Amino acid sequence: MKLKNYVHGKWEEGSGEGKPLYNAITGEVIAHATTAGLDFGDMLRYGREVGSPALRKMTFHERGRMLKALALHLFDRKEQFYEVSYATGATRPDSWVDIEGGIGNLFAYASLRRQFPNEPYYVDGATAPLSKGGNFIGHHIMVPKEGVAVHINAFNFPVWGMLEKVAVNWLAGVPAVVKPATLTSFLTQKVVEEIAASRILPDGALQLICGSASGIMDHVESQDVVTFTGSAVTGKMLKSHPRIVEEAVPFNMEADSLNCCVLAPDAVPGTPEFDIFVKEVRREMTLKAGQRCTAIRRVMVPENLLEDVQIALGRQLAKTTIGDPQTEGVRMGALAGKSQVEEVRSKVLELAESSEIVYGDLNNFEVVGADKEAGAFLAPILMRNDDPFKIHAVHDIEAFGPVSTLLPYQNLDDAIQLAKMGMGSLVCSIVTGDNKTARDFVLGAASHHGRILVLNEECAKESTGHGSPMPMLVHGGPGRAGGGEEMGGKRGVLHYMQRTAIQGSPTTLTAVTNVYQYGGKQTEKDVHVFRKHFEELEIGETVFTHKHTVTEADILNFANVSGDNFYAHTDVTSLDGTIFEQRVAHGYFVLAKAAGLFVDPKKGPVLLNYGIDECRFTKPVYPGATIGVRFTVKEKIDQEKRSEEDIAKGIVKFLVDVYDETGETVALATILTMVKKVDQS
Repeated sequence: MKLKNYVHGKWEEGSGEGKPLYNAITGEVIAHATTAGLDFGDMLRYGREVGSPALRKMTFHERGRMLKALALHLFDRKEQFYEVSYATGATRPDSWVDIEGGIGNLFAYASLRRQFPNEPYYVDGATAPLSKGGNFIGHHIMVPKEGVAVHINAFNFPVWGMLEKVAVNWLAGVPAVVKPATLTSFLTQKVVEEIAASRILPDGALQLICGSASGIMDHVESQDVVTFTGSAVTGKMLKSHPRIVEEAVPFNMEADSLNCCVLAPDAVPGTPEFDIFVKEVRREMTLKAGQRCTAIRRVMVPENLLEDVQIALGRQLAKTTIGDPQTEGVRMGALAGKSQVEEVRSKVLELAESSEIVYGDLNNFEVVGADKEAGAFLAPILMRNDDPFKIHAVHDIEAFGPVSTLLPYQNLDDAIQLAKMGMGSLVCSIVTGDNKTARDFVLGAASHHGRILVLNEECAKESTGHGSPMPMLVHGGPGRAGGGEEMGGKRGVLHYMQRTAIQGSPTTLTAVTNVYQYGGKQTEKDVHVFRKHFEELEIGETVFTHKHTVTEADILNFANVSGDNFYAHTDVTSLDGTIFEQRVAHGYFVLAKAAGLFVDPKKGPVLLNYGIDECRFTKPVYPGATIGVRFTVKEKIDQEKRSEEDIAKGIVKFLVDVYDETGETVALATILTMVKKVDQS
């Protein structure tokens, strides 16, 4: 059987016999993979010309709902993915991280839509005033790139590796071409079969290459984005491709790295932290048979605790039953293929030239429910390097399997230095019950790591663990780890968008962004804004309120009601040497009085006040000052109905501009109101 590629919205076989793909447990051939005859340039054009326009027309909210629908579709069919995943050598817990973790990324980015407007674009940051009179301003707008995201993924997570990336580029409005590692591409293809069958995505949003993608880089253009996960050697070769350089194509690299875990000096045997440390290292060595880009490769321990850790970790590893993942009691399955076994064995032998194997054996170990010679099995290997500052191999060579090395250190500064000797990693962790130790280590080591996990008794039970990147946090690292960032919530989405500085008058930029810019034209209508439904309100629509002259009685009464008797409001004898000329009105009185001026009290479409953002008091208000309000529709944010019975509504942001008799602004705030829609469908 040949794996099919998903190209131009249909399934196509490559020509020729292709590369055989094996069951990691039995050694049997599952399928053959080939891309011979495929036109990669045509695939990228299809993504740009068909997928890109369709996604760019959608709003963030529409894209987010698309992701949610797809996540639900895949979650309902997850069991068929588990059945295929066993052939990669993965246990059920291994596959849970890959399959449900990947689907979880779709859910997470679907929810992230609420941090974006219901528009196809995103207005980034604050307005920049560029002129004295305020009639010339600047802002930033972000629009989807008009290219394709080309994802070149590793073999260890054939589902998560794809879904954690496409969730981000789809929310941004960019289509994808996914190239999974050929070794485990049969599982990726199974998931894409379900994605394609769902018809949830627009045409051209996803294409799949099962087999070699040699030559695809010759066709990338400046609007494309390339991401790579895998070995640093391959990543550097791709990153230096002439097209990447000539077209200035964004290239995000996430390379395997020598991640570490540190046992702090306070975490001695008998403390909860000592036990947490041992269990965490054992888990990271055996989960997915150690084939994780985030797995712990270097285990740093105070030299006086080295023997204790070696014994305790050895006891934990001895509980690991290796074999067929579908056999009861098996804790660790196989590596992804025999080629990986040979690769890991060769690296262990290299490390063994300068480090001692203190637990495990490359040849003598038992396998349950499977043929040890037929499958791609390897036992956990724990090594020890007693002089890690002089013997550098452990900081340079990675065995990408169930292999870790113990390294002693004398003090926390030594631990920080050892952590940095990996020359950049995806993740580092420290187990400590002492918060000062945690602070000193994080600040000392953060420059060389993409993520740092601090584990202690307080968080261990709820922690997702050393090796688990989270959708809303960045995944990547400096130096050897590739220098890139994936996921990261909103940060990741913006990676697939073009940030453009825009300049002009406040009125013009209001029209461009659909967000009212301070100083822009304001329009007054006959009907108060609180009498209008969500759909009827227009950006820039303004209520100019009646005015109120502030008295000393106002200030004293507000002090009595609020309990705020700060001296500047109540004790005029204490004002010498302050910035105040006389008794000053409370800022919150000014805001409360502003509400009294702009609110229309009758029952209408406004359901409630949702909150206040960006409140500033810009000028003191003294007795005798006369204040009024310019109350302007600043932004409208659509909301989805949570059920058939829910009221159809949206959030309207109003700019509250309170000014005095001189025309100067004395207070600025943005209030959020929940406003009913006319259309309740």
